Amino acid sequence: MQYTLIDVFKGAGLLIIPLGICSAVAVFIICERAYALRRLAVIPQDLADALIAGRPLMGGKHTVLSRIVDFAEQHPSDEGAVKAFARLEVNRMQRGVPYLDVIYAAAPLIGLSGTVTGLLKVFSQISPDTGLPDPVLFTQGVALALSATVIGLSIAIPSLVGAGYLSRKVDNYAAELEVLIERILQRARK
Repeated sequence: MQYTLIDVFKGAGLLIIPLGICSAVAVFIICERAYALRRLAVIPQDLADALIAGRPLMGGKHTVLSRIVDFAEQHPSDEGAVKAFARLEVNRMQRGVPYLDVIYAAAPLIGLSGTVTGLLKVFSQISPDTGLPDPVLFTQGVALALSATVIGLSIAIPSLVGAGYLSRKVDNYAAELEVLIERILQRARK
């Protein structure tokens, strides 16, 4: 028997609602963070090149790097504050990514709960007279009960990949910013 996507969703039961919420939140976080963490919004190349070469700073306004430069220019004698502000900016870049960790841990467990409740429903339909289930209904019920786990895993895997990719991207930017902070501090002292 062929199952449609609707049958699979019905097989997940009421737990399709939290699974759907997990899916929507994961897609939103991955898309929003991927857009917010593009190079042009964090460390534009022209601004970084100007900092390294000691040229006048142009372009790259409203970026992470420009906010750090502006803060350093306002607090030229406080290197600790500039470094703390840079750490705060890195922390802002990580916004939302920890929720992906929760989603990729919770979605399979929610799916497993759906499978267990589905299996309970299937096993409760065993005939009390014969002690045997209807073989066709039994196998269909088990197959549909497992759909909740499949849905949970299909949410967890992209969330895990997205969290890893975004975390690595933030780590790379943090390393670049660490190098550029020295140039920013030199510039602010002048």
